[in-house]
Amino acid sequence: MTSSASLTSASKVGVVVIGRNEGDRLLACLASVLSMNYPRELLDVVYVDSSSTDGSAALAQSLGVRAIVLSGPTTAARGRNAGWAQTSAPFILFLDGDTVLDKDFVGKNIGHFADPSIAGVFGNRRETRTKESVYNAILDLDWNMEPGWALFFGGDCLVRREALVLVTGYNDQLIAGEEPDMCRRMRGAGYRILHVDEPMTLHDLAMHRFSQYWRRSVRTGYAYAQISSFYANTDDPLWAADSRRNVVRACFWIGAPVLCALLSAVWRSWLPLSIFLLIALALWGRTGIKAARKTRSIRTLVAYSLHSHLQQIPILAGQLRFWLSRASGKGSRLIEYKRSA
Repeated sequence: MTSSASLTSASKVGVVVIGRNEGDRLLACLASVLSMNYPRELLDVVYVDSSSTDGSAALAQSLGVRAIVLSGPTTAARGRNAGWAQTSAPFILFLDGDTVLDKDFVGKNIGHFADPSIAGVFGNRRETRTKESVYNAILDLDWNMEPGWALFFGGDCLVRREALVLVTGYNDQLIAGEEPDMCRRMRGAGYRILHVDEPMTLHDLAMHRFSQYWRRSVRTGYAYAQISSFYANTDDPLWAADSRRNVVRACFWIGAPVLCALLSAVWRSWLPLSIFLLIALALWGRTGIKAARKTRSIRTLVAYSLHSHLQQIPILAGQLRFWLSRASGKGSRLIEYKRSA
């Protein structure tokens, strides 16, 4: 890969922040953007608001940031498209409004774009309030990926504008999974995505209730089904295997305990339920061993192991939601899980 010295800090960067009712989280995000270690005159910052009711747009403007307010039903994809269309910068930093940017990320990593095959560079996203909620703690581990070439990036990424133009940006009809979908199209055009082992953002998931966790998992399942349906008959069937694997795993976690309970009742024996419990413990234990490098907290590790398997049930519910909405000819509303700040 070409040295980062091939690109200098003379490169202009457009920063697109999207949000809805993020309150203090948005203030922290924009403050981190405006204080990053990068020449301020080379930054073009745009905040795209999805019909907030908490004065988010006015807050952004008070900091000297351009604000665009979208009306009507909005998606993250629509917000990001509206933002990058407002700047001519050759590189676009996309951020969610509930993140705080590492001050050195852009300056240290923009040089990777000296390699013309790279469409996007992203670093590590970590949760900020893992001690406040077990949900924050276990989902923080999901962000903890191995560095190297990646299939897709998430909501935070530094992206080459030429690649965005070539694939016409995000699909703003998607209510989730817009980043993997766009990255799939970028990879189809010959580009690559690089994950660097550098801090990029701190995220405030703000998840404290099981109902939030359930809705977020349902949204994941909806994205699995919708995007895998797009590419089902192509040479790169994105998420098709994940979609099928989810069906099998969810059916196991729903059906196996019910079947074993019925057999135990009919046979008047604890053996079927005991066998199921042993299998479940083995599966959870194997997941825990694999994830042990990510945390030293036994409590978090146990919760993460359960999450990795039992989340398959709400994910399947999300897949079913997509197929039912498709059969009825109706689209789905946004599946939101976060409360206003």
